[in-house]
Amino acid sequence: MFPGPLGMSLSGDALARGVWTLTARNIRDHGLGRHRTVDDTPAGGGPGMVLRCDVLGQAIDANVPEDDPRPKLLMSPRGKPLRQDRVRELAAGPGVVIVCGRFEGVDERVIEGRGLEEVSIGDYVLSGGEMAAFVLLDACVRLLPGVMGKEASGTEESFETNRLEYPHYTRPREWEGRTIPEVLLNGNHAAIEKWRREESERITRERRPDLLG
Repeated sequence: MFPGPLGMSLSGDALARGVWTLTARNIRDHGLGRHRTVDDTPAGGGPGMVLRCDVLGQAIDANVPEDDPRPKLLMSPRGKPLRQDRVRELAAGPGVVIVCGRFEGVDERVIEGRGLEEVSIGDYVLSGGEMAAFVLLDACVRLLPGVMGKEASGTEESFETNRLEYPHYTRPREWEGRTIPEVLLNGNHAAIEKWRREESERITRERRPDLLG
């Protein structure tokens, strides 16, 4: 599944230039028996299957040295919500190790034993952690120096200041009876900045008032 969409556009170009690297490892390489089993039925009963702690622990140990400074993340719907400030921390750090779960879940003992930090990208459930890993990696990679064209592109965006981004416009000046706000066309940069700030606050109040708390 990797690099998947990360191998295209800005992140793909940066990957080809060596700005960042990606190594994917298959947990099943450490599976048990002829069928490379990686899961088993839940203790206490219930639906689905659970990733075994011994298999996942061995997979982590084989690929992550004990002194590895990278945070070990587990993409999980019960994890702490991923926010832009955490994305910036990760992008500025030594890299990340991401565990992508499957099935019903991961044995709690390997989460505790390997110090996995559970991270969520939203209040919903996916078939596996891979899609969530794509989201986290893309959010981080785009902040690396040399990936985006202009540094300002990463600082004047939604969530950078706990505000949603202001509206954007470009040519043509009029489209289907809708026009670009006049303030954006008069060249008064102070007025433009004031309009953008007020629009950002208005949209945040309407759509994400929780960010203003």
